[in-house]
Amino acid sequence: MRHPLDPELARALADLPVQDFADLAACRERSAGLAGDYDWSGRSDLTVRDVALDRGDGSILTVRVIAPVGADADAPVLLSIHGGGFCLGHPRLDDSRNAELAARAGVVVVSPDYRLAPEHPYPAGLDDCHAALRWIVSGGLGRSRGRRIGVLGDSAGGGLAAALALLVRDEGEVELAAQFLLEPELDARLETESMIGGTDTPVWFLSNARRSWDFYLGGREPDGYASPALARIVAGLPRTYLAVNQVDPLRDEGLDYAARLLRAGVPTELHCWPGAFHGFTTIEHARLSRDALAELVRVVSGYLRAPGPA
Repeated sequence: MRHPLDPELARALADLPVQDFADLAACRERSAGLAGDYDWSGRSDLTVRDVALDRGDGSILTVRVIAPVGADADAPVLLSIHGGGFCLGHPRLDDSRNAELAARAGVVVVSPDYRLAPEHPYPAGLDDCHAALRWIVSGGLGRSRGRRIGVLGDSAGGGLAAALALLVRDEGEVELAAQFLLEPELDARLETESMIGGTDTPVWFLSNARRSWDFYLGGREPDGYASPALARIVAGLPRTYLAVNQVDPLRDEGLDYAARLLRAGVPTELHCWPGAFHGFTTIEHARLSRDALAELVRVVSGYLRAPGPA
């Protein structure tokens, strides 16, 4: 099928590795090869450190903390959850984007190295993201009272961010200032028009999505915390920025979720990137990718550094 791709992105597509979850080991090997490439030596404006958190069972959850040098004690905090179909990835893959968010939006970025499926199916990954948020709220970064906290996630990370927002709303333990859901993986039913038709879309396609959910759920029936599209009530969620891509099987579930949020009275900003495919922002030199980063800096700064609409 011929897809209406942005010409610049289409030209760069040939350089992207094909990630087929039919061979998850190969996908992980390629993903690991991409991690750790960011050059921190030129970032005298930022600090980066990895913090080990005890899960309470003898195992360790590592979180990466990127902060502006001299950040105020009450600087906003952004919990950034990486993507990878619930099955691969690492916080270092987002170093470039998270460094820009820390520097340009003036936020402290915390990224959990959450456990991956299929070895650790739902709810392990969500539990780790929840633990990282609790660490922030309990003063892991110093002062926590009065700090504005947001959650951000890309792809599967967007699904985890949405699930975490639902979870903490229901438990009443923390009031998030915002959620930023980028091309989120939200719906385990795989029944939207864009998903059914997404058999040959670039980077992400129906068979990958099916395997991703099978790995993540591990045979369990999905609930609203596993698959946020199934949440019965979305009222009371924080202010939301949700971005989807025109040529992406995940497009329609993102559009549907944004529509539900709007109908429920949640302040919601929706952006669809024309001609873009899943994961297009990894092509950092492309105009559309630069635009997407500038947009993200704008909303993160605006949502977390100033009170939202009533």
